[in-house]
Amino acid sequence: MDETLIATINKLQDALAPLGGGSSSPVDLPQITVVGSQSSGKSSVLENIVGRDFLPRGTGIVTRRPLVLQLVNRRNEPPSDSAKSGKDLLDFEGSGAGKDSETGQKSEDNVEEWGEFLHLPGKKFFNFNEIRNEIVRETDLKTGKNLGISPVPINLRIYSPHVLTLTLVDLPGLTKVPVGDQPKDIERQIRDMIMKYISKPNAIILSVNAANTDLANSDGLKLAREVDPEGSRTIGVLTKVDLMDQGTDVIDILAGRVIPLRFGYVPVINRGQKDIESSKTIREALNTERAFFENHPAYRAKAHYCGTPYLAKKLNGILLHHIKSTLPDIKMRIEHSLKKYTNELAILGPEMAESPSNIALSMITNFSKDYTGILDGESKELSSQELSGGARISFVFHEIFKNGINALDPFDQIKDTDIRTIMHNTSGSAPSLFVGTEAFEVLVKQQIQRMEDPSVRCINLIFDELVRILSQIVSQPNYTRYPALKEQLSQYFIQFLREALIPTNTFVLDVIKSEETYVNTAHPDLLKGTQAMAIVEEKFHPKPQPAVDPKTGKPLPPTQQPQSPTPQNKDDSNGFFGGFFSSKNKKRLQQMEAPPQVLRATGTMTERESMETEVIKLLISSYYNIVKRTVSDLVPKAIMLKLIVRSKEEIQKHLLEKLYASPTLAELVKENELTVQKRKECIKMVEVLRNASEIVSSV
Repeated sequence: MDETLIATINKLQDALAPLGGGSSSPVDLPQITVVGSQSSGKSSVLENIVGRDFLPRGTGIVTRRPLVLQLVNRRNEPPSDSAKSGKDLLDFEGSGAGKDSETGQKSEDNVEEWGEFLHLPGKKFFNFNEIRNEIVRETDLKTGKNLGISPVPINLRIYSPHVLTLTLVDLPGLTKVPVGDQPKDIERQIRDMIMKYISKPNAIILSVNAANTDLANSDGLKLAREVDPEGSRTIGVLTKVDLMDQGTDVIDILAGRVIPLRFGYVPVINRGQKDIESSKTIREALNTERAFFENHPAYRAKAHYCGTPYLAKKLNGILLHHIKSTLPDIKMRIEHSLKKYTNELAILGPEMAESPSNIALSMITNFSKDYTGILDGESKELSSQELSGGARISFVFHEIFKNGINALDPFDQIKDTDIRTIMHNTSGSAPSLFVGTEAFEVLVKQQIQRMEDPSVRCINLIFDELVRILSQIVSQPNYTRYPALKEQLSQYFIQFLREALIPTNTFVLDVIKSEETYVNTAHPDLLKGTQAMAIVEEKFHPKPQPAVDPKTGKPLPPTQQPQSPTPQNKDDSNGFFGGFFSSKNKKRLQQMEAPPQVLRATGTMTERESMETEVIKLLISSYYNIVKRTVSDLVPKAIMLKLIVRSKEEIQKHLLEKLYASPTLAELVKENELTVQKRKECIKMVEVLRNASEIVSSV
């Protein structure tokens, strides 16, 4: 079962490899990521675990791409049984295997060990020197030979009976100074790449640190602490323990008294450069390592917790436990991502195989359906957060326009002096004996004309709302797929609306003009003249209330009322034209000068004029309110008939005529480059995730 779990993760890593190991992968796989500085001994630790020389060596940055190293144990029995003594890692070079490592020649005894690269399916590398050369070649292929780096991983699987089943990701070593023609920000690039890998919650961090330097200055441990401050998913490896000054050791670090980690630290001893140059085999190096820890006074009591064999066994156990705890979540994430990309691919549609006319017809039909649905409130994407479509049009009609009409007050422009002047003008040369309708009609017509502006404004607001619906529709993926066709459709739609504005404006203005043309003084809701006179009479001459006896509550007998003083004859200067003539002295009056070019009503109004003015104001207010109600009702109906309903009924026909007549229809249906690229990515994602789903479903 344990072998199956790690094998499953290995298959998933291979399946997800085309997506890269960075943030582009939708699934966070459990894996051991190896970090450390260039001089910390990362490569030697990995080679000791594998038991083979296979990693590139040299100065500067050697690991320039992430290396996903999958170790597969080929024996039938569980590897952990024999790993307890480290035998797996000590016996791997027997019977000619060591010779193969040194000479590069394939021997019959080495047929049980080989490597395979994911980018070279089916090809087995029995010669581990060739594996090293292929890593260098594949690295240069992506990064060039200028020592640059790339986040695209190399997947290497090594089959051997002498390894524990394990998966590790070797990351570029941390560096601070660019070498040769490396980019100046090489340190930042490496740091960013490492952070993408170790920031994932499912990543176990293997921090490789040189024991002969201050642990607090370890670059690898510093990065690990940034993403794992509690040290809950970090394991430390201490290299170069044999190079520490005499009398010093790492016991305090191993005991967790310096920088504690959940998985603790494992001390190891690697081959030095002198050992490599003298062709010291890994078997000899592992024997030397075991002897060092068993004979060192500080470590011999815990020697079985030191060295490469124990490190491999511990990493195997950590990885197994981690896989078991994360596998259910991995399954869920794969299925969720697969569903997401499948739906996105369905929205993007298949690659264009239809004729241009069929594509145009499909878009026009869908547009007409979407447009009608949004106006009628039958859209599939109704929002609970804001009003949209037909609801916004209703708001314009019943809130904005209605309030705009009701806000018109005739008496913010009509003054009492205006009414007085109109009354005299309409009575001609002889002052009228009764209140005439001419003054009332003239003033009412002037005020009705003011309703044209809010009515035209309402039409423009509805036009804006229809264009807003257009934008809402064409922003959907099935329209952005063909940008040129979408743009042309939008232009024809707006052109149609602008043409429809002409009869709509004419109809609405005719509604207002019809109200101006005929003032219906016989309207049943209009205040009658006699009613208006009675209201004004009561205002000017209120009837006295009879006195009541406070004790009995009965009316008191009428008493002698004091006679009001007899009004004295006032000077005519208080009359209609008195204000003009009163400014003239008697001498100029005697000369009978001609009236001025502009003659205005001045002076104090008589009681009769005041009463007549009030009567006309009451009648104007009554009739104006009737017209307000009529216009508030008819204008939205006119706009609905001439603009909205017409657009719903005729837009499909209009678009078909325009687009089908276009000589560039074939050019219009070319897909957006972004859509083409996105479809390719979705197809790749769906293919990879389906493969991953099949793999994980087998567990």
